[in-house]
Amino acid sequence: MRPKVQFHLLSWLTLIAFPAIGLSLLWLFEDVSIISVLELDRFFSPLTLLGLEFGFLYGFIVIGVSQFPIFEEMNGPQMRMLKNLKLNWGDILFMSFCAGFGEEVLFRAGLQTWLGPWLTTFIFIAIHGYFNPKSWKKSMLGVLLFPFILILSYAYEVFGLWFCVAAHFSYDLLMFMGVLKKD
Repeated sequence: MRPKVQFHLLSWLTLIAFPAIGLSLLWLFEDVSIISVLELDRFFSPLTLLGLEFGFLYGFIVIGVSQFPIFEEMNGPQMRMLKNLKLNWGDILFMSFCAGFGEEVLFRAGLQTWLGPWLTTFIFIAIHGYFNPKSWKKSMLGVLLFPFILILSYAYEVFGLWFCVAAHFSYDLLMFMGVLKKD
């Protein structure tokens, strides 16, 4: 199977399976309405726009810091892998939304209910491979991302799901745009 097709399948899996797991756990163990978790009435909200801005802002910070020479060797292989996928604008919009929505429903709405913000943040970053005992440089990126994800964890309680989805989406979109720009 071609890598781009695999990437799309992973995106679909993230979009469908992650929310299904998070929402099912809430429904089964917390007796929470799925519709109430999705907060559809808050989708078109100034908080969603604020989330977009926050994700872009933090993304620019990460891009700036990751340009330091210390991270150069790490950016190369990842950048080449993503460039080889030959992503277009539709791909990056789709993949960014899938990750933003799927992961935020699973982690913020679902797992954070039982694990709390700090542990959920740690697990989220570790699953993405940023806490790597074999690479202190990669772990440093995890430390850089920790405040962003922790803020999302606390923002979920105050600003709601769509703030978090929007912030995650815009952060990922900016990271993918960097790949397109380097073509």
